[in-house]
Amino acid sequence: MVREKDVCWEYAEKLDGNKVKCKFCLRVLNGGISRLKHHLSRLPSKGVNPCSKVRDDVTDRVRAIISSKEDGKETSSAKKQRLVAEAKSPGNYSAIKALVSVETPSPIAKVFPSISHMGPSSSNDAENAERSIALFFFENKLDFSVARSSSYQLMIEAVSKCGHGFRGPSAEILKTTWLERIKSEVSLQSRDIEKEWATTGCTIIADTWTDNKSRALINFLVSSPSRTFFHKSVDASSYFKNTKCLADLFDSVIQDLGPENVVQIIMDSTLNYTGVASHILQNYGTVFVSPCASQCLNLILEDFCKIDWVNRCILQAQTISKFIYNNASMLDLMKKSTGGQDLIRTGITKSVSNFLSLQSMLKQRSRLKHMFNSSEYSTNSYSNKPQNISCIAILEDNDFWRAVDECVAISEPFLKGLREVSGGKPAVGSIYELMTRAKESIRTYYIMDESKCKAFLDIVDGRWRNQLHSPLHAAAAFLNPSIQYNPEIKFLGAIKEDFFKVLEKLLPTSDMRRDITNQILLFTRATGMFGCNLAREARDTVSPGLWWEQFGDSAPVLQRVSIRILSQVCSTSTFERHWNTFQQIHSEKRNKIDKETLNDLVYINYNLKLARQTKMKSSEADPLQYDDIDMTSEWVEETENPSPTQWLDRFGSALDGSDLNTRQFNAAIFGSSDTIFGL
Repeated sequence: MVREKDVCWEYAEKLDGNKVKCKFCLRVLNGGISRLKHHLSRLPSKGVNPCSKVRDDVTDRVRAIISSKEDGKETSSAKKQRLVAEAKSPGNYSAIKALVSVETPSPIAKVFPSISHMGPSSSNDAENAERSIALFFFENKLDFSVARSSSYQLMIEAVSKCGHGFRGPSAEILKTTWLERIKSEVSLQSRDIEKEWATTGCTIIADTWTDNKSRALINFLVSSPSRTFFHKSVDASSYFKNTKCLADLFDSVIQDLGPENVVQIIMDSTLNYTGVASHILQNYGTVFVSPCASQCLNLILEDFCKIDWVNRCILQAQTISKFIYNNASMLDLMKKSTGGQDLIRTGITKSVSNFLSLQSMLKQRSRLKHMFNSSEYSTNSYSNKPQNISCIAILEDNDFWRAVDECVAISEPFLKGLREVSGGKPAVGSIYELMTRAKESIRTYYIMDESKCKAFLDIVDGRWRNQLHSPLHAAAAFLNPSIQYNPEIKFLGAIKEDFFKVLEKLLPTSDMRRDITNQILLFTRATGMFGCNLAREARDTVSPGLWWEQFGDSAPVLQRVSIRILSQVCSTSTFERHWNTFQQIHSEKRNKIDKETLNDLVYINYNLKLARQTKMKSSEADPLQYDDIDMTSEWVEETENPSPTQWLDRFGSALDGSDLNTRQFNAAIFGSSDTIFGL
């Protein structure tokens, strides 16, 4: 019989018949205080349902109590006897699996017997551990980029602290207990972020994609200054062209988040934009509908690539890159000449890849020329191939390099704009200025060539007027202190009317606008707190939303509106999407249980990746560029219509001896029919 003085009784109510009632979740447990402890500890290995409402400090305390009582009690032989006894009990399937895993060697262990049963004093422990991890990757077809995940090293360190004999959770435990627990943790984080919406508002991002089966998948994300969260994924195939059904879908998402919290909805052009936008604007007076800035900027770059001389320049550059990347010895020589750097870049879109690669080649111009004139190259067997003559002719062509220089100069302001709007941070107050400066850079560069200047500006103006320009962008620019107080800015007069329209929308009654004119004057004339030294110094150093929060107290109504406007993002582009996963969710072949589980997995996976992106500093990664080169891109792939009937064929020339690249490996091994998460 358990003694009444057990400290864990403060968390339970004792009932008749050796039963206890948890004070947190009110669940009644058979077996007394011992089972309550395991219930509160949330440990998944004791056959007790974990408490979903227990506080973390209580869980930590109970785990310490359990650990102190079990330390040193169980020898390895006694543990083995206990496992056998549990395995013999009816229905104890997990124990049987654990016993089998102890006694029965895995297929990998049979093939590589040297990795199992290593002595504890072996000097090769580290190498054996690395070998085991490598085999785990290879056997389960894991993408090599998994090893870059922040959770990868955390997992290894956590396992190492458990000591000898630790066994990982079973597939069933992962799929149930831990899936539910981690989902609860992620959901709790989202609820913490929701608290700021009352002040900053939020943006709903509708990210749309149509797969090769003509299914239309829409991912809904919610963004606010702290971070972006994945809300849900919807298969809208059956009503993708039906405005009424799409409008109902958006209504449901707005209601999920609260209409009073939603400032803006961003949709890309693949949706029935006009119809859905009209419905939202009619039914939600304070909600704006905006186009995706990153999509518009990418379309501008895409149109640049279609200009004859730009397209010719890209094709010539690709001739050089294909020759190098499809020959192992040439690739080695190039890496040696560039100090280990790649010659080309893989961007988030084809057009971004084109201009990033031209930029890289321009930086490596002298090294490339030196490489093709070196003695190492002349003795290379590839120096006699026909492609060699073409490459040398291009490298020696000054017109080619002038064209590369032009492409880099014209594209750079738009790539800068893409970086600004694609990082997941509030950038609505910057897009107007970025576009204005990009157009000015074209005029400056082509000051002596009116024809080229007009060709590029016509492309930019067409996309800007027809797609990107939004009253919300204009209002955000007007309220941005780094723009409002910059004497070089000339467009403030042109956006003032849009600013007033936005104010009338967000402050629909005369009572709400009672003192707004005086508050606008305080801001534009930099009087009161707006003109103090701290406010002046912070105009260009802190985010516009934070600036208003700190220095806008003398204009409270305008301050509230400004914070809500300037706290919004202006792009759907947040990070690399894994659409195969979403295809798996919406597969008709899945039963309801599997679909629910996979929905939970995607919810966790997407949000963990978004959280990791939020923690990354802007200097650590370029949001436009992937770490690895896409070996199937037009900058590498020589065949026009590759036929990936065998996954090894997709590696192409890389199997000749050069390194396999992660994106190439992933594309080769994982097809659209591969199952995800083993479901």
